[in-house]
Amino acid sequence: MHVRVQTDTFNPGTELSEFAQGRNDLGAVVSFTGIVRDDDGTLDRMEIEHYPGMTEKAIAAIVDKACARWSLADCLVIHRHGPLRPGEQIMMVATAAKHRVAAFEAAEYLMDYLKSRAPFWKKEFARDGATGWVAAKVDDEDALKRWSE
Repeated sequence: MHVRVQTDTFNPGTELSEFAQGRNDLGAVVSFTGIVRDDDGTLDRMEIEHYPGMTEKAIAAIVDKACARWSLADCLVIHRHGPLRPGEQIMMVATAAKHRVAAFEAAEYLMDYLKSRAPFWKKEFARDGATGWVAAKVDDEDALKRWSE
C-alpha cells in the first residue's frame, strides 16, 4: 500500500509501470488519473489545501478498508495539493488484484471516497478574479452511498 500527498506532478505511465513491475501474482491492475477540469473556460487555477499527517492517515485508513474488502494485492493513491491549473493531474489511484472485478470495484470505491470524504479543501480562482470554495456535489455523495456496508 502506498499513499502519497504531494505538490509535485507525476507521470501516470511511470507510476503504473513501477506499481506492477515484477508482479506475476496479479490478474488485473486498474488505474485512474484525475485531471483538473475547466467546465466553462473561466478557471485560472484550483488551490488544494490539507493538514499534513491527518490527510495521509485518513486516506491510508480507507485504503486499508479497500484492501481488506476486495483482497487487493496492492494499492497506490497519489493526491496533489497546492495550486493546480486546468489540464494538470490532480490524483491517481491504482489497484492490483487477482481478478479484474475486485480491482475495478476497489478503484471506484477509492475514487468515490477521495472525491467526497478525503480531507482536502479546494478553492477555485477564476480568470476574472472571482474565487470560491468547491462545494460537495449531490452526485458525488450518491456515488459514495453505493458502497455502504
